[in-house]
Amino acid sequence: MLTLNLTHETFEQLCQQNPDLRLERTAQGELIAMSPAGSETGAYNADLLGQLWQWNRQRQLGKVFDSSAGFTLPNGAIRSPDVAWIEQARWDALSPAERRKFAPLCPDFVLELKSPSDDLATLRAKLEEYIDNGAQLGWLIDTENQQIYAYRPGQPPQEFNRPDTLSGDPILPHFALDLTVLWGSGS
Repeated sequence: MLTLNLTHETFEQLCQQNPDLRLERTAQGELIAMSPAGSETGAYNADLLGQLWQWNRQRQLGKVFDSSAGFTLPNGAIRSPDVAWIEQARWDALSPAERRKFAPLCPDFVLELKSPSDDLATLRAKLEEYIDNGAQLGWLIDTENQQIYAYRPGQPPQEFNRPDTLSGDPILPHFALDLTVLWGSGS
Protein backbone atom coordinates (compact mmCIF):
# COMPACT_ATOMS: atom_id res chain seq x y z
CA MET A 1 0.00 0.00 0.00
CA LEU A 2 1.30 3.41 -0.99
CA THR A 3 1.19 6.08 1.73
CA LEU A 4 1.55 9.74 0.87
CA ASN A 5 1.97 12.45 3.49
CA LEU A 6 0.36 15.71 2.41
CA THR A 7 0.15 19.16 3.90
CA HIS A 8 -3.27 20.75 4.19
CA GLU A 9 -2.50 23.02 1.22
CA THR A 10 -1.24 20.17 -0.98
CA PHE A 11 -4.33 18.12 -0.13
CA GLU A 12 -6.62 21.01 -1.12
CA GLN A 13 -4.78 21.39 -4.43
CA LEU A 14 -5.02 17.66 -5.11
CA CYS A 15 -8.78 17.73 -4.45
CA GLN A 16 -9.28 20.78 -6.69
CA GLN A 17 -7.36 19.12 -9.54
CA ASN A 18 -9.22 15.80 -9.11
CA PRO A 19 -12.83 16.62 -8.18
CA ASP A 20 -14.09 13.18 -9.17
CA LEU A 21 -11.89 11.38 -6.61
CA ARG A 22 -13.12 10.58 -3.08
CA LEU A 23 -10.22 11.59 -0.86
CA GLU A 24 -9.61 12.13 2.85
CA ARG A 25 -6.53 13.11 4.86
CA THR A 26 -5.67 11.71 8.29
CA ALA A 27 -4.46 13.86 11.18
CA GLN A 28 -0.95 12.60 10.34
CA GLY A 29 -1.26 13.89 6.77
CA GLU A 30 -1.74 10.49 5.13
CA LEU A 31 -3.86 10.42 1.98
CA ILE A 32 -6.84 8.05 1.91
CA ALA A 33 -8.38 7.27 -1.48
CA MET A 34 -11.81 5.69 -1.21
CA SER A 35 -13.44 3.62 -3.88
CA PRO A 36 -16.88 4.70 -5.05
CA ALA A 37 -19.78 3.13 -3.19
CA GLY A 38 -21.70 0.35 -4.87
CA SER A 39 -25.10 1.13 -6.34
CA GLU A 40 -27.04 -0.39 -3.45
CA THR A 41 -24.97 1.55 -0.88
CA GLY A 42 -25.48 4.74 -2.91
CA ALA A 43 -29.24 4.23 -2.86
CA TYR A 44 -29.20 3.65 0.90
CA ASN A 45 -27.06 6.77 1.39
CA ALA A 46 -29.54 8.83 -0.64
CA ASP A 47 -32.45 7.58 1.46
CA LEU A 48 -30.70 8.31 4.77
CA LEU A 49 -29.55 11.74 3.60
CA GLY A 50 -33.04 12.53 2.32
CA GLN A 51 -34.61 11.74 5.67
CA LEU A 52 -32.22 14.07 7.52
CA TRP A 53 -32.62 16.76 4.85
CA GLN A 54 -36.43 16.63 5.12
CA TRP A 55 -36.30 16.84 8.93
CA ASN A 56 -33.93 19.81 8.76
CA ARG A 57 -35.95 21.57 6.08
CA GLN A 58 -39.00 21.47 8.34
CA ARG A 59 -37.14 22.66 11.44
CA GLN A 60 -34.40 24.91 9.99
CA LEU A 61 -31.99 24.03 12.82
CA GLY A 62 -28.79 23.66 10.82
CA LYS A 63 -27.12 22.55 7.61
CA VAL A 64 -27.11 19.05 6.12
CA PHE A 65 -24.17 17.77 4.04
CA ASP A 66 -23.63 14.79 1.77
CA SER A 67 -20.49 12.73 1.32
CA SER A 68 -18.92 15.22 -1.08
CA ALA A 69 -18.41 17.78 1.73
CA GLY A 70 -15.12 17.74 3.60
CA PHE A 71 -14.44 19.11 7.07
CA THR A 72 -11.12 19.99 8.69
CA LEU A 73 -11.32 18.50 12.16
CA PRO A 74 -9.53 20.10 15.13
CA ASN A 75 -6.88 17.33 14.97
CA GLY A 76 -6.02 18.35 11.38
CA ALA A 77 -7.72 15.43 9.61
CA ILE A 78 -9.93 16.24 6.63
CA ARG A 79 -12.90 13.91 6.65
CA SER A 80 -16.02 13.45 4.52
CA PRO A 81 -18.76 11.59 6.40
CA ASP A 82 -21.50 9.99 4.32
CA VAL A 83 -24.06 12.30 5.99
CA ALA A 84 -23.37 15.24 8.31
CA TRP A 85 -25.27 17.98 10.10
CA ILE A 86 -24.03 21.21 11.70
CA GLU A 87 -26.09 23.34 14.08
CA GLN A 88 -27.00 26.65 12.42
CA ALA A 89 -25.20 28.97 14.88
CA ARG A 90 -21.92 27.07 14.38
CA TRP A 91 -22.30 27.28 10.59
CA ASP A 92 -23.17 30.98 10.79
CA ALA A 93 -20.01 31.63 12.84
CA LEU A 94 -17.84 30.56 9.88
CA SER A 95 -16.62 33.16 7.42
CA PRO A 96 -17.67 32.86 3.76
CA ALA A 97 -14.10 31.78 2.92
CA GLU A 98 -14.20 29.03 5.56
CA ARG A 99 -17.51 27.75 4.21
CA ARG A 100 -16.14 27.48 0.64
CA LYS A 101 -13.22 25.25 1.66
CA PHE A 102 -13.14 22.30 4.04
CA ALA A 103 -14.99 23.97 6.93
CA PRO A 104 -12.71 24.10 9.98
CA LEU A 105 -14.94 22.23 12.39
CA CYS A 106 -16.32 18.82 13.18
CA PRO A 107 -20.00 18.32 12.38
CA ASP A 108 -22.37 17.95 15.33
CA PHE A 109 -23.79 14.76 13.79
CA VAL A 110 -22.14 12.28 11.43
CA LEU A 111 -23.34 9.10 9.79
CA GLU A 112 -21.17 6.51 8.10
CA LEU A 113 -22.73 3.70 6.06
CA LYS A 114 -20.44 0.68 5.72
CA SER A 115 -19.90 -0.36 2.11
CA PRO A 116 -18.96 -3.97 1.35
CA SER A 117 -15.41 -2.76 0.59
CA ASP A 118 -15.07 -0.91 3.94
CA ASP A 119 -13.29 -2.31 6.98
CA LEU A 120 -15.52 -2.17 10.08
CA ALA A 121 -12.62 -1.56 12.50
CA THR A 122 -11.43 1.38 10.38
CA LEU A 123 -14.92 2.89 10.35
CA ARG A 124 -15.30 2.42 14.10
CA ALA A 125 -12.01 4.29 14.61
CA LYS A 126 -13.26 7.03 12.30
CA LEU A 127 -16.45 7.44 14.39
CA GLU A 128 -14.32 7.66 17.55
CA GLU A 129 -12.23 10.33 15.83
CA TYR A 130 -15.35 12.36 15.08
CA ILE A 131 -16.48 12.14 18.71
CA ASP A 132 -12.97 13.02 19.98
CA ASN A 133 -13.05 16.10 17.72
CA GLY A 134 -16.42 17.46 18.82
CA ALA A 135 -19.23 15.48 17.20
CA GLN A 136 -22.14 15.06 19.62
CA LEU A 137 -23.66 12.05 17.86
CA GLY A 138 -22.35 9.55 15.34
CA TRP A 139 -24.01 6.56 13.74
CA LEU A 140 -22.21 3.73 11.98
CA ILE A 141 -24.55 1.54 9.97
CA ASP A 142 -23.44 -1.95 8.95
CA THR A 143 -26.15 -3.27 6.63
CA GLU A 144 -24.40 -6.59 6.01
CA ASN A 145 -24.55 -7.55 9.70
CA GLN A 146 -27.69 -5.45 10.35
CA GLN A 147 -25.94 -3.62 13.18
CA ILE A 148 -25.95 0.06 14.17
CA TYR A 149 -23.31 1.59 16.42
CA ALA A 150 -24.26 4.88 18.09
CA TYR A 151 -21.46 7.10 19.42
CA ARG A 152 -21.80 9.94 21.95
CA PRO A 153 -19.13 11.81 23.93
CA GLY A 154 -18.15 10.20 27.22
CA GLN A 155 -20.07 6.98 26.54
CA PRO A 156 -19.14 3.62 25.07
CA PRO A 157 -20.74 2.97 21.67
CA GLN A 158 -24.24 1.54 21.84
CA GLU A 159 -25.01 -1.42 19.58
CA PHE A 160 -28.41 -2.01 18.03
CA ASN A 161 -29.43 -5.16 16.18
CA ARG A 162 -31.65 -4.40 13.17
CA PRO A 163 -33.67 -1.53 14.67
CA ASP A 164 -36.59 -0.14 12.67
CA THR A 165 -35.82 3.43 13.80
CA LEU A 166 -33.08 5.34 15.56
CA SER A 167 -33.69 8.51 17.58
CA GLY A 168 -31.43 11.54 17.15
CA ASP A 169 -32.64 13.24 20.34
CA PRO A 170 -31.44 15.51 21.84
CA ILE A 171 -28.85 16.55 19.18
CA LEU A 172 -31.40 16.18 16.37
CA PRO A 173 -34.66 17.02 18.18
CA HIS A 174 -37.59 14.80 17.19
CA PHE A 175 -35.61 13.14 14.40
CA ALA A 176 -36.17 9.40 14.00
CA LEU A 177 -34.26 7.70 11.20
CA ASP A 178 -36.37 5.04 9.47
CA LEU A 179 -34.07 2.09 8.85
CA THR A 180 -36.56 -0.40 7.43
CA VAL A 181 -35.38 0.31 3.86
CA LEU A 182 -31.97 -1.10 4.83
CA TRP A 183 -33.29 -4.40 6.11
CA GLY A 184 -35.46 -5.25 3.10
CA SER A 185 -38.92 -6.74 3.02
CA GLY A 186 -38.29 -9.10 5.91
CA SER A 187 -38.59 -6.40 8.61
